[in-house]
Amino acid sequence: MHTTIADTRRTRAPSLIREAGLGYFPIALVARLPFAMMVVGILTLVVSARGSLALAGVTSAMTGLGTALIGPLLGAAADRFGQRRVLLVSGTVNSLMLLAIAWLAFATVPDAALLVVAFLIGASMPQVSPLSRSRLVGIIGRTYPADRRTTTVNGTMAYESAADEIVFVFGPVIVGLLATTLSPAAPVIGAAVLALVFVSAFALHPTASAPAASSASPASQAPARELFRARVIAPVAGALGMGLFFGSMLTSLTAFMAERGIPEQAGLVYGAMGLGSAALALGVALFPARFTLTARWLTFAAVLVGGTLALPFVDSVGAIAVCLLVIGVGIGPTLVSQYSLAAAFSPKGRSATVMTMLGSAVVVGQSAASAVTGLVAESSGAAAALIAPAVAASVVLAAGIANAIASRR
Repeated sequence: MHTTIADTRRTRAPSLIREAGLGYFPIALVARLPFAMMVVGILTLVVSARGSLALAGVTSAMTGLGTALIGPLLGAAADRFGQRRVLLVSGTVNSLMLLAIAWLAFATVPDAALLVVAFLIGASMPQVSPLSRSRLVGIIGRTYPADRRTTTVNGTMAYESAADEIVFVFGPVIVGLLATTLSPAAPVIGAAVLALVFVSAFALHPTASAPAASSASPASQAPARELFRARVIAPVAGALGMGLFFGSMLTSLTAFMAERGIPEQAGLVYGAMGLGSAALALGVALFPARFTLTARWLTFAAVLVGGTLALPFVDSVGAIAVCLLVIGVGIGPTLVSQYSLAAAFSPKGRSATVMTMLGSAVVVGQSAASAVTGLVAESSGAAAALIAPAVAASVVLAAGIANAIASRR
């Protein structure tokens, strides 16, 4: 029988790399860096320019508030109008606001001006990570047979979580290098350039040209009330807990290292946790199907809690490094489980909205925990601040329990 090239293309097994294009993945990875650099970069900039840790903490918190209030709306707009237009507008506005705060921080303007611009930075923050997840899940739904979709989505969420871990580990490191070698404004300016170039490239990539899930027929989009179902809210609450953990862990670790006279090494110790987490996140794809997403969340959240409970009792850099290695085992699989469950239970036509809700929850938790943990460390010392990660881990576990109850119902 004569076989044409078109027949071969139709019959060969689908590949996500082939469908998305090999260039998609490095673009999507680098486009996340501004997201990981903004909060720490703004904190460093304001401390250096204004000499006030309190003002710097509030300014960073305003960035998180802007993301919390507007981020999910950007996801809803992407669901309704398509990702390309939303990303191009938000990326451009975000770059301009970052350049504005780099100038205003050293200008003779009231502190309130910094807070307003910080809010606008958070509000316009390009939601690359959740929109990438939504984009890839859409490709899987269109090109993969039904019997392979669940496994492929789980593997994709594993990769996406590992990518997030990598940028959230190296983002603060890049901020530190730019701030110490160039100027305190360099990280923010660098984030503005990255946002303008790589977020635009992400927006213009061919994978963004697919019509929005609901653009053709608004009636096909599930009503907004479906976003408030327990199976959707539980992963969002879990992502908030992960954000609380990231913010409290980095801040309390910095305080711990500062008490030992080596605060500049905090990023290196923190990085060990992130690399271990990223490696295990990728390994999630090898877990058997009978080890369900709900069970994975509960199992690895328990590991996370166990690791954090030991933190207040450590008294050496080596001991805290061991704790962080244990904690890293729990982070990656927990994040993968949360995003996979969110993808599975996203209401029809609301995938980008749900993914953006999770991404915004992480940023909000990180910003809030950084500010609160910093105050605790300043007033009561690092030992007290190291209790905060255990509280955050407990939130993650509680959300996992709530998800398990909802799944049984």
